[in-house]
Amino acid sequence: MTQGGKKKKRAANRSIMLAKKIIIKDGGTPQGIGSPSVYHAVIVIFLEFFAWGLLTAPTLVVLHETFPKHTFLMNGLIQGVKGLLSFLSAPLIGALSDVWGRKSFLLLTVFFTCAPIPLMKISPWWYFAVISVSGVFAVTFSVVFAYVADITQEHERSMAYGLVSATFAASLVTSPAIGAYLGRVYGDSLVVVLATAIALLDICFILVAVPESLPEKMRPASWGAPISWEQADPFASLKKVGQDSIVLLICITVFLSYLPEAGQYSSFFLYLRQIMGFSSESVAAFIAVLGILSIIAQTIVLSLLMRSIGNKNTILLGLGFQILQLAWYGFGSEPWMMWAAGAVAAMSSITFPAVSALVSRTADADQQGVVQGMITGIRGLCNGLGPALYGFIFYIFHVELNELPMPESPAGGSTDAQYHLQQNSIIPGPPFLFGACSVLLALLVALFIPEHTNLNLRSSNWKKHCGSHGHPHSPQAPAEAKEPLLQDTNV
Repeated sequence: MTQGGKKKKRAANRSIMLAKKIIIKDGGTPQGIGSPSVYHAVIVIFLEFFAWGLLTAPTLVVLHETFPKHTFLMNGLIQGVKGLLSFLSAPLIGALSDVWGRKSFLLLTVFFTCAPIPLMKISPWWYFAVISVSGVFAVTFSVVFAYVADITQEHERSMAYGLVSATFAASLVTSPAIGAYLGRVYGDSLVVVLATAIALLDICFILVAVPESLPEKMRPASWGAPISWEQADPFASLKKVGQDSIVLLICITVFLSYLPEAGQYSSFFLYLRQIMGFSSESVAAFIAVLGILSIIAQTIVLSLLMRSIGNKNTILLGLGFQILQLAWYGFGSEPWMMWAAGAVAAMSSITFPAVSALVSRTADADQQGVVQGMITGIRGLCNGLGPALYGFIFYIFHVELNELPMPESPAGGSTDAQYHLQQNSIIPGPPFLFGACSVLLALLVALFIPEHTNLNLRSSNWKKHCGSHGHPHSPQAPAEAKEPLLQDTNV
């Protein structure tokens, strides 16, 4: 893009933001407290994930009580169905929010995402069934990033996205420990009631306090505005992967490295609780420590590495840490090994921010949305395939327990020797070793990615399709709102 084109784009962005401010000032925005701001989005995200974080320990127990014989298989299927449904529905919900406004879809996604919470104590079977189906609407992050993009200018957007992602991380760092403590002292029923109350508070906050970020006058005249299949097609971003060899290498790297990561996040805390003998408090502490270390790795360490060894080498280093971490998880048979591997896992979280930076630096300005959309689509697909794959591998290798956990010792570990039955086998955690092999392949592929190149996707139809995703009045390319999704699951 020429310098003149960039200046025209910046001028257009400023004009659009000015028009929005004038419309909002003239009363074009529906009810809410104050003008739309990033802080509205931050509160919505914090309350939703804080409510779910409280249920970390109770969910692990209820999952094993409900599926005592095939715990990991059923967990993988539940999370896999949820992830796949989210992948399929995200483009459609995003396109509809461009027409009908963000507030209504914030309300819809938060309501259905939190709907399973009270069912935990009412009916565990319905609880897990509704969790899997709720994946259709479990795309709050996508709507929140679109909300933020509506109310910020381009140079403000990275900082705003960072604030939202940091809030997400902070909620997961604090809430599991609080939930585990309250469950141990007062029982899990109180934790479920508290999580339900926080979810209701989030819904009420959206209804009462959150103003619409897309003013009425800037939306289409009627709700009957057509939504094309291209806008709602979840596989659209994947169809152009093979058009450029560099893009293909990046996408293969993302797929091979994120597939085991998605499976790991779906089952690892259950693995710690049921197989390694971690107490509820130990699992919560593990989440908190891993979260804090990941935040440090993605800010201070990542910045230092990018300046000192370069973008590509940072990606390779992150993949190396991920291989070490997964192999350690796979062969580890003692709790201290899990803690040590967790520190390595925090360092492996630098991979995807580095991939995102590589794409943003090497792609042309008008190709940013294309490549970032592809990467986001691949990660969404992995969120469905990874958990199911891990559950199936656990099932094949008969990694299950037949009894509920025994009372915990004061040190936080279990006194029951059944937790260390896996020590009789050579490989205590088979899926993690499979993941290490997958990431090793990703590392080999990443070696062929050049450090400096220009990505060129040769398709005017694709550019047209990419533009159709965004709202005609929106100041940003649609994938600029998607880019932070590359980082939201690293904690």
